[in-house]
Amino acid sequence: MQAAAQLPDPSEIMGKCRDLTIPGSLKADINLTITEKNGSERNRTISMTTKSYPDGQEKRFIRFIEPADVRGTAMLIVDNKSGADEMWIYLPALKKVRRIISTEKGKSFMSSEFSNSDLASPPLSDFVNRHLENSGTDNRWIIESKPVNDKVADEYGYLRKVSFIDAKSYRIQKIDFYNFDNRLFKTLEVKSVYPLKNDQYLIKDMVAENLITDRKSEIAFNNVNEGVNVDDSFFSVRNLDR
Repeated sequence: MQAAAQLPDPSEIMGKCRDLTIPGSLKADINLTITEKNGSERNRTISMTTKSYPDGQEKRFIRFIEPADVRGTAMLIVDNKSGADEMWIYLPALKKVRRIISTEKGKSFMSSEFSNSDLASPPLSDFVNRHLENSGTDNRWIIESKPVNDKVADEYGYLRKVSFIDAKSYRIQKIDFYNFDNRLFKTLEVKSVYPLKNDQYLIKDMVAENLITDRKSEIAFNNVNEGVNVDDSFFSVRNLDR
């Protein structure tokens, strides 16, 4: 490992990684596959629309299309570059929109191995970052991110995470998550990306694996349509139950 003073600031690296995954305005279809320990699978079809703003804010609107038992479920995610993210969900069975509070960031996204926060871009201010051993070798940064305090750790549901980042492109390759016993319990691996303008990219295919339950979940993007014109009013709580 290079001397710490010779390595780039780890928070700046994490900030650049975040900026490269803010994709601008686009629409895409998503296939979510949940694989149980016994190999059985459940599939979900989702539509997603995103829009980014000059101040670094990003808004995402997600709606479940198939199967019938989740059809109409919708989420609105507002990623704020500095400050807490905001999330709302509409559940058709309850015919009710409710806000996802901060303590639910670490909860499962629609019974998958992804958490609600995995679908967002958490603010850098929530974490303290540092380089780990071998960071900077083999063209890769290895950066540990710890929640700034116990309250934030409880919100995300983990003690720390370790990100493996391509040092040339600043693309996330893998993230390891450690529970409060400091045991590796989940990995999130980026299988492929969809290149966008200005060196930005959309994570096209990623897999979350729970090493304790042996469950896997995969999100794959299809039919990506860049540069769509989406009115701000589309990203409203009122639109969730339509």
